Amino acid sequence: MLKILDRYIIKTFFGPFFFIFSVLFFIFIVNIIWVQLGQFMGKGLSYWQILKLLFYLGVSVISMVLPLTILLASIMSFGEFGERYELAAMKAAGISLTRVMAPLMGVATVLAVMLFFFSNNIIPDFQKKAKNMLFNIAQTKPALNFTPGQFIDQIPGYMVKFDKIYGENGESIEGVFVHRKASTYENQQSIVAEKGKFVPAANKNFLKLELYNGYVFEDNFAGKNENVRLKQPDQAIKFDTLVSHFDISEIINKAIEKEQITDDYRFQTYGQLNATVAKSKKDNNDFFTSISSDVLSQTNSVVTYMDKNKSKAVAKQQVKLDTVKGEKKLQIIYNSYSRLENLKTTAEGKKNEFSSNIKYFSKVVIYQQRIISYSVTCIIFFLIGASLGSIIRKGGMGLPVIIAIIIFIVFYVMNLGIENVAWGGGMSPYLAAWLPNLILLPFGIWMTYKALTDSQLFDAEKYKALFKPIVKRFSKNKEHKRYQ
Repeated sequence: MLKILDRYIIKTFFGPFFFIFSVLFFIFIVNIIWVQLGQFMGKGLSYWQILKLLFYLGVSVISMVLPLTILLASIMSFGEFGERYELAAMKAAGISLTRVMAPLMGVATVLAVMLFFFSNNIIPDFQKKAKNMLFNIAQTKPALNFTPGQFIDQIPGYMVKFDKIYGENGESIEGVFVHRKASTYENQQSIVAEKGKFVPAANKNFLKLELYNGYVFEDNFAGKNENVRLKQPDQAIKFDTLVSHFDISEIINKAIEKEQITDDYRFQTYGQLNATVAKSKKDNNDFFTSISSDVLSQTNSVVTYMDKNKSKAVAKQQVKLDTVKGEKKLQIIYNSYSRLENLKTTAEGKKNEFSSNIKYFSKVVIYQQRIISYSVTCIIFFLIGASLGSIIRKGGMGLPVIIAIIIFIVFYVMNLGIENVAWGGGMSPYLAAWLPNLILLPFGIWMTYKALTDSQLFDAEKYKALFKPIVKRFSKNKEHKRYQ
């Protein structure tokens, strides 16, 4: 009997779960497209390359999508149980709410464990692929896109301009100007033609262009001195038909997925991040030690930073300012002022550098801890969602969705706010990664308690009765007026 009930509860949960997961994943992907759209434009990417990049980027959002999906699906599932009076029937049969929640608690735990392994082993690899693709796309030259009347330098090594482009596929051109970019030791060459046509080349790595009625202007005196160049004019060759091939392999054969970035901390697993955290902590300690050395050496040019165990040099007696007069006194004051200004500049630079080191250390620690903390969030969100669903007793996409979105927004804002505080050094990054969970966990336990005790948490009449004495005390009694 209970096994059948467990299967029914799990089946009811996974119905909205898969639907909500698909919708949320799609929404996050659309957000990624909106943010990254500018990098795709004019790069000549195929649809397959764009879809692959979006898939790589989309995998990393699962760590945020899954907890929200569990929250929303649990609210909807238990809301439907309450709306159809199935929870009441189960309680009448002697089945407690804790027993009803048990199978889904097991499912949420399994999903949390799966999310941990997914975040630890799969997401770093896809992060590496996505970041390298974005980097390579940013470095890629734009696809060939000729605009009439404008100079275009998209063909490697050439500058071209076409006065007019026409034809069914834009293959015919008029008013052609082609200039080859040459170094000091190469011949300068420019081609001017009345008309031309793009022709398919046998090798796809080359662009074939047939030109008609024009001239080739070429300087054959590359590397020679100025006197020789002045005595002999450039060479001009008239042609009726000229066929030119332009190497465009740099544009066509893009190594979009070539891995050039390999040292990002987001490419590492939880265990590998331990070494990165330890190295970052050591670098920060060494940097902080070096700051005291630099500041001390600039504060007093006589006293330098030294190892007390190795050197016991006595500092030179300093000159007293009140015993010095005239230009020497002014010189000492000026030197002191300059030294203070240099010290101030050095301190500001070291402060900014140290802040960036602290920020990097916090980022690494928070990223590492969230591999586990987001998995725990799944269980906390289930407790909140199941309790809320059994209390509000409302299924569907109305009130449950609103409540789930509000809870998730609170969680997300807490994450961002606490993260920024940790980046600035105002909080331990370990605490910052876990604090949202520590705040929501008591709320989830309290909601579970309210659900187990059949609390009317969303009963408006109950709150009206609670505040009725206060409202009555401050409200004025109105006398009835008789009709005149």
